[in-house]
Amino acid sequence: MTKVLIVDDEKGIVGFMKDSLTDQGYDVLTAYNSEEALQKLAQKPDLIILDVMMPGMNGFELCEQIRHLVTCPIIFLSARSSEEDRIKGLLIGGDDYLVKPFSMKELHVRIMAHLRQEQRKMSRPIKYLHFGHLLIDLEGYAVFYQNERIAFTSREFELLKLLALHPGQIFSREQIYEKIWGYDAEGDSSTVTEHIKKIRAKLAEYNKNMIFISTVWGVGYKWEKP
Repeated sequence: MTKVLIVDDEKGIVGFMKDSLTDQGYDVLTAYNSEEALQKLAQKPDLIILDVMMPGMNGFELCEQIRHLVTCPIIFLSARSSEEDRIKGLLIGGDDYLVKPFSMKELHVRIMAHLRQEQRKMSRPIKYLHFGHLLIDLEGYAVFYQNERIAFTSREFELLKLLALHPGQIFSREQIYEKIWGYDAEGDSSTVTEHIKKIRAKLAEYNKNMIFISTVWGVGYKWEKP
């Protein structure tokens, strides 16, 4: 079932939207502030409806935080209808901007449109990833920098591939270990650190100034967006 996270400090509006979306067959999660919203991300929503004007961390600030963790579509809701606000919302990571008051019919249509777009992205097989002069051939298990091949072991390539396919998303060492080595593998997540070091060293031989994999201290690693 498709999960939709609603983030708004107005409980009446949240309740109204939740009832309507539940009737449409969505699994609806709710949060009334930024702290709750960040906690609910662990449930991996497929789409987020985010109010702009909230006490404490506003919707724009929260969106910037969310974009470090997930890539799902974000629809802003706001009583602020200026062109400047709409542009700001889209530039910081939002996918749509709906001005209050709005009709639930229009919201339903926009949700369906964004979910269809996500499905189309997932249905198209990705063969190559480009990051400046760096080319990752996903099918050929090969990495090139300015057309010169960089030698990686299969584990190193799988780790690099995992991060590069999700630029900006943070993975913990434990998550990486489980995805690459598997749940039943003998060893621990410390081996991830060693593999990251080797990958960085190999990439640095070709470009010392470009940081492809960054460390988020106390959390894990992420592939830097170009």
